[in-house]
Amino acid sequence: MSVRPTQDAQTFLAQALAIDPAVETDRIVTALRKQLRGIRKRGLVLGLSGGIDSSVSVALAARAVGHQNVLCLFMPENDSDPESLRLGRLVADTFGVEAIAEDIGPALRAMGCYDRRDAFIRELVPEYGEGWASKIVIANALEGEGYNISSLVVQDPNGKQTKIRMPLQVYLGIVAATNMKQRTRKQIEYFHADRLNFAVLGTPNRLEYDQGFFVKNGDGAADVKPIAHLYKTQVYTLAAYLGVPEEIRIRPPTTDTYSLAQTQEEFYFSLPYDRMDLCLCGLNNGVAAEVVGQAAGLTASQVERVWTDIAAKRKATRYLHLRPQLVNEVEEVDT
Repeated sequence: MSVRPTQDAQTFLAQALAIDPAVETDRIVTALRKQLRGIRKRGLVLGLSGGIDSSVSVALAARAVGHQNVLCLFMPENDSDPESLRLGRLVADTFGVEAIAEDIGPALRAMGCYDRRDAFIRELVPEYGEGWASKIVIANALEGEGYNISSLVVQDPNGKQTKIRMPLQVYLGIVAATNMKQRTRKQIEYFHADRLNFAVLGTPNRLEYDQGFFVKNGDGAADVKPIAHLYKTQVYTLAAYLGVPEEIRIRPPTTDTYSLAQTQEEFYFSLPYDRMDLCLCGLNNGVAAEVVGQAAGLTASQVERVWTDIAAKRKATRYLHLRPQLVNEVEEVDT
């Protein structure tokens, strides 16, 4: 795509992210069927969070293999929002798929997930404990200087919130403990996939896949990822076409990972998904910053800051996309 700086921003928006949902649905369903034949699997397992990406993925899976060959898993834990489980059940009922609830909280507690996380938090907030809650937030890309600064937000039992800059070792420790949640969920998914001879379906959209917004060997692990090529804006277009319930389509994207409510914008992307989609699409297609800015409601310099942030995240998370590194290729199986 080649766009001149003088091109109308709304035209760019329409051209860049518009899809024919019927055509795209058929293309994805066809690809899924071919992929499953190639790996000799007869159905699909996926974690259903009640979010837009997993909801669209359920609808696509049911079309590809039939609702009777789709298994959805609800995997709440101690910090999960009960609303996610309610919305997940709504999606499963809407598309007529089987769904199983597996509470992973006891397993996480046994592995020390919560204790490990809290120990790192107490390096900054010694009184942190029962009745407290927390989350991690990131500095806005429009205000940064080309690097990301993460802060810890804690809430005491009286509801008072405090924001604290984190040393690197505290940030890494909290994230490492929290990543146990995604990896435990993936263990459960593969248990059910193995017993049913199903494949595991991963649900990242293009923004998440490009920017490394997933845990290696956690939610990043899957046999098929049918919407990884779609910008989140396009996922919403598919959601409307496929009949995903409206209350899911209007719900702000969340992580549902930390004990305090947290949006994806706070935690990772710094901007709402629709603006991030425009910036990423513009960068991917060589669109002038002025044009992207007009469409996204940003200045050209702000767009360039976002592009710097995108490039930094691509570099920092490249290893997430890599397979295990070998000294020599094993030609008999790697070709």
